[in-house]
Amino acid sequence: MSECLLTEHRGPVKILTLHRPDARNALNTELLAALAEACRDADDDPATRVLLIQGSGEHFAAGADINEIADKTPIDGLTDPRRQYWQSLQSLRKPVIAAVEGYCLGGGCELALSADLLVVADDARLGQPEIRLGLIPGAGGLQRLAATIGRARAMRLGLTGEQITGQQAFDWGLASHLSAPGQAGAEAMVLAEKLARGAPLAQQLAKAAVLSATDDLHVRGRQHSRSHFEQLLGSADKAEGIAAFRDQRKPDFRGQ
Repeated sequence: MSECLLTEHRGPVKILTLHRPDARNALNTELLAALAEACRDADDDPATRVLLIQGSGEHFAAGADINEIADKTPIDGLTDPRRQYWQSLQSLRKPVIAAVEGYCLGGGCELALSADLLVVADDARLGQPEIRLGLIPGAGGLQRLAATIGRARAMRLGLTGEQITGQQAFDWGLASHLSAPGQAGAEAMVLAEKLARGAPLAQQLAKAAVLSATDDLHVRGRQHSRSHFEQLLGSADKAEGIAAFRDQRKPDFRGQ
């Protein structure tokens, strides 16, 4: 198992901890691959009832790894293994809980949105800031936002790239549970242990029933979103957005 993902079993609960603290747990390819593999293994393990995903240190995940995206082209996007990793993470049968502290942005927010239950600290920061890099979310984040909090709020977050607090995420219905700062992991564990005492087959079918009301409508949308993301990898605006991010300045976008 990769050093960037820590795994632990507490009875029927499998805890997966994103562990790239120096990068605020940014989701690079190695981490996504390890996470997808660990989740698939847990989904196939009869002894595992619930998965809990959290970040190490002060943050959940501050986004994708910008250094990996910087030089990618549209052709690279078509052959990117991350496509398959995301598909694995978003097609799990067992209940998945995400415990969010600190930054939960970009790909990190998409990962949290892929969970079935989301426990957020009230001072956490969530958002899809890809627009500020001349990109869009590539793993269905905007579709999940629209399905969860509605068109207007999804447009607001997607077009401005602004961040919202954990309290706002809970008030908007984006998060299922709210905790005090520093307590998201502990409260998520209490929730996971409660779920682990439930009926596994019924829980899996309940999850499938809920998802059928939303995900079936947005599968094509997520496919389009990924295609649009890959197109933007070759744009001058994407190159300018990442350069500005690295230089800590405002980008000069020109629609090219």
